[in-house]
Amino acid sequence: MEWQILLENFLLWIVEQNILLIWLFFFFSNFLENVFPPWPGDTVTVFGGFLVAKSQEIEGGGFGIFGLISSTYLGNIFGAYLMIKFGDKFLKWVQIKEFPFKKELYDEKKIQKTFHWFEKNEVIVILLSRFSAGIRFFVAIIAGMVGINIFKFFLYFSISVFLWCGLLIQGGYSLGSNWGLIVEYIALYNRVFFSSLGLVLIIFLFYSLLKKKS
Repeated sequence: MEWQILLENFLLWIVEQNILLIWLFFFFSNFLENVFPPWPGDTVTVFGGFLVAKSQEIEGGGFGIFGLISSTYLGNIFGAYLMIKFGDKFLKWVQIKEFPFKKELYDEKKIQKTFHWFEKNEVIVILLSRFSAGIRFFVAIIAGMVGINIFKFFLYFSISVFLWCGLLIQGGYSLGSNWGLIVEYIALYNRVFFSSLGLVLIIFLFYSLLKKKS
């Protein structure tokens, strides 16, 4: 695909820049994927693992593992924090603001049910949130809406970041110039994940309709 070729060319250009610019790039990439899910942040993180491996072959070193881990972690933290704040502000705005179709879009009872479910399952939801771009985006927003304890959120979110990003970095590091294979596996993983999620939702809706009729 054309965008993939453009991204690879851009990544190769990034490699040639100074270490500070490379650090800022990985920081911004991880920040951006938390606030704009279409951004291919996982691909960039895998490439980061490859870059660290190549840097070790350079005399005097280059962009090392500490730079990659710190930029990846802090980018995720700042991105998630922004979405938490957005969720808090957005809910307050919706509650007081009048706009067309508000009754159809905003149902207080359903919202509270969602919040109650989230609070009951917040640990497992936050831990798994980093394993899917779409999920992590909404989890942070809902966390802001329910007013979750910020320290609790970032404790579990940090674990999730280190688990998922650690796998991506290790994959890119181990495969070297074949790091693109990990990207293909991620694409397959996302297709299976969202297909399974869609199937679960369909079954749930079907069950709910049957329950209402009975």
